[in-house]
Order: sequence, then structure tokens, then C-alpha cells
Amino acid sequence: MNTAPRKDAYTTAQVSAITGLPRPAVHKAIEHRLIRPKRVNKGLASQRLLSKAQLVYLRMEATGLTSLPLATRRRVAQAVERDPEIDVMALSEGNVILINFKSARRDVAAGLRRLARASRMIASDAETMRGSPMYKGTRIPVEVVADMLSQGATVTEILEGYPALTREKVELAPLYLQAFPRRGRPAQRPWSRSEPERISEHPAGK
Repeated sequence: MNTAPRKDAYTTAQVSAITGLPRPAVHKAIEHRLIRPKRVNKGLASQRLLSKAQLVYLRMEATGLTSLPLATRRRVAQAVERDPEIDVMALSEGNVILINFKSARRDVAAGLRRLARASRMIASDAETMRGSPMYKGTRIPVEVVADMLSQGATVTEILEGYPALTREKVELAPLYLQAFPRRGRPAQRPWSRSEPERISEHPAGK
């Protein structure tokens, strides 16, 4: 199953993972018409997709833009959609208040690179582990690693149990699951009651 995001078309879950803005806040920005997503029909369902320029705006929401009035925020969102390469915007005459877009654009670019790397490392197959996303070349579910991190395990401890992984693969687990949440009923997790075994990419003796 290919879960890589489409070029310049991102789901609200992917947007939240990339920008650091909670998903309810992303939906709120849509409801307030600060941003207007494209609607794409996928089977019987309709999906809302956002552009990279809209990600830049939402990254600014995540870093403090929400302190400004709604009308002003709408102007900022419209400015970056009109010109995705905009660097600075004056909010008042005499340039008393300036909005800088550069750092938000850098943050979004970095987030997109991380998500692309995670997508290349991870895949899911409906015939294997009930479709749980796993690291390619292994049978290690990404959810196992994300669960361990959420329970306080360090990257070093996880790598001791799963030497087939790398530090980057471990660190990207929560990002991947946030960007690509599984739909439907929560998957059963048969691994949750047991200690991790040492798993490498190649069976012993080969």
C-alpha cells in the first residue's frame, strides 16, 4: 500500500503532522474559512486536501498567529496563497507590523522531507499483520515503536530490542502514524503485552 502524500495535496492528518498544529485546529481554520481545501472524491467518501502554501499559513498558526484578529489572519492566509514565495507582509501603514513567512516555509519544507523519508521506509500489506504499517524489509510494526516511545522508552533502548532499525526509523514512527492514521476500529495489538524480542533484518545463520 502506497501512503506517500500526493504532490501539493495533503490531508488534514498530514498537515497536522507536518505543521505541528493540532488536527482540531486545522479543521477550525477550515471552518473559519481562513483556508479553503480542495474536495476530492475517493470512492463514496469525500476528502479535503490542502496545498503547500496553506501548510505554510497553518505553520504560522501553530507558532502564534492565532493571537491576531480573525480578519487579519485571513489576510495573511490569502497573501501566502497568492504568492507562495512571499517573504514579508506589512499589516499596517509604515511597516509597523511585519509578518515574516521565511521560517514557516523552512519548517514546512523540513516537515515534508521527514514525512517523505518515513513514507519510503514504511509500508503496509492487508495480508500481513492485518495491514499494520511495518518497516520495509522487517516484520516490525511501526505502532510497536511508537507505543514504546509514548511509554517512555528511549531510542537506544528500542534499538537494543530491534537492531534492524535505525535511529531515524525509530524517531519517525510517531510522525508517520499521525500523518497516516488507520481508519475503522482500532487494530488489535498482540504485541502490547509482551516484551520486545531482538529482531534483525536477516534470520540468524544467513
